[in-house]
Amino acid sequence: MGSTGSTESAGSTSDGRPVGERDRDSEGRARNARPRDGLGRPLPYGEDGVPRQPEGVVRTPEETVAEAQRLLDEGKPFHAHEVFEDAWKSGPEEERELWRGLAQLAVGLTHAARGNLTGGVRLLRRGAGAAGAWVSGSGRSRPYGIDVAGVSAWARQLAQDVEDSGRAVDAGARAPRLRGADAPR
Repeated sequence: MGSTGSTESAGSTSDGRPVGERDRDSEGRARNARPRDGLGRPLPYGEDGVPRQPEGVVRTPEETVAEAQRLLDEGKPFHAHEVFEDAWKSGPEEERELWRGLAQLAVGLTHAARGNLTGGVRLLRRGAGAAGAWVSGSGRSRPYGIDVAGVSAWARQLAQDVEDSGRAVDAGARAPRLRGADAPR
C-alpha cells in the first residue's frame, strides 16, 4: 500500500470497480452501474442488488400503468418512477405533465421510505399538484384508467402522515392504487 492509504489492488479499486474503468453505457455515456437496493439506493460494487429498470423503454400507456403498479406493490417506487419517466419522455407532448406528476409521486414515496422526509413530503405534494393540474387542463379525469383524483388524495394524505409522524414509511404498504381503491392487487 502506498502513502495515500489506498486499498486498491492491481486489478480493482476498493469499491470493486476495475482500475481506470468508468461506468459507461453502450454509447459511451457515463452511467452509474452500481447495484441498487429496492429503493434505488446504491450498494457497493460486487453486492447483489435489485435489477434496474431498463431506460428508454417505450410502452403503451396501459403497459406503463400496469408495470408501475407492479413495482409500487413490490415496494419499488424508485423503479416505478423510472417507468413513468420513460412515458414522460417518449409519450405525446400533451401528456408529459401527467407522467411527470406521477413520476414525482413515485419519487416522493421513495424519499419518504428512505427517510428523507422533507424531500418526500415536498415531492408528494408537487406531484399531486402537477397531476391534478394536468387533469384540470386536459378535461380527462381518468386517463388510461388512472384515478388521478384518488392518487392525488393519497399523495396529500401520505405527505401529511409523514409530517405528523416524522418517520419513514414502508413503500409497499403505502403504495397507491393507480386505478382506484377497488383495483385488484
